[in-house]
Amino acid sequence: MKTSSQSNSLGDSLKSGFAAVVIPVEIVIAVLIYIFVLGDGSHFQNGDNTNHPITGDYFGVVYKGGYLVPLLISLLMMVLTFGIERLLTIGSAKGKGSIKNFVSKIRSLLASNSIDQAIAECDRQKGSVANVVKAGLSKYNALAKDSSIEPDKKVIIIQKDIEETTQLEMPMLEKNLVIIATIASIATLMGLLGTVMGMIKAFSALATAGAPDSVGLANGISEALINTALGIGTSAIAIIMYNYFTSKIDALTYSIDEASFSIVQNFTAQSKG
Repeated sequence: MKTSSQSNSLGDSLKSGFAAVVIPVEIVIAVLIYIFVLGDGSHFQNGDNTNHPITGDYFGVVYKGGYLVPLLISLLMMVLTFGIERLLTIGSAKGKGSIKNFVSKIRSLLASNSIDQAIAECDRQKGSVANVVKAGLSKYNALAKDSSIEPDKKVIIIQKDIEETTQLEMPMLEKNLVIIATIASIATLMGLLGTVMGMIKAFSALATAGAPDSVGLANGISEALINTALGIGTSAIAIIMYNYFTSKIDALTYSIDEASFSIVQNFTAQSKG
């Protein structure tokens, strides 16, 4: 069950320009694929998509999965699209070089009190981590020259500035992740719904038929299970992507915290010295 904050995040994601365009466009594309590709007569007996699919033709089998198939296809397309978008965004947030090497270099420069060089290193690195670190270092530089503020207050100001910059950068990293998480939750349920509807239809046809049609029943069951396969497959991909991206964001957050701690610790030591 989603919390109110998660719901707000989902609403914000859906209102974003990228999501607002991608979702309806991919639903339309999925419907067109369902009608004109999967539903093409070449995949069915006698060239008629109301007949059974040709043996071994999976396009026809998927088409017979019913009207939930295009929705499941659109969910799969959305997962892949938002996954690629997050991959590019989080990749750019890391900057040009290794985050681990960048943080180590910043700590080394801080230890030698080379603040200007550390800021220049942030400019070279770029990305969200470098932006946060640069904000802290810039505030460090400004406060180091100001003797009118007590050292303890300076530390608090630096910490606050780093926190504010982090809060500006984090939404960009987490944007659209809630859509992937939502698809992971609903794709399986949609697949199961399609399967239940297909099974009801298959057994209903069996009950009303004069003689049991074993081929028709077998096709009906396989067509119904197509929904489950699409739903579970889409959900699995979404879960893997969500966990991968959250782990990458956690690693970036840890790097920000590590560099921020070094800035504050170094400033405190310099103030006491």
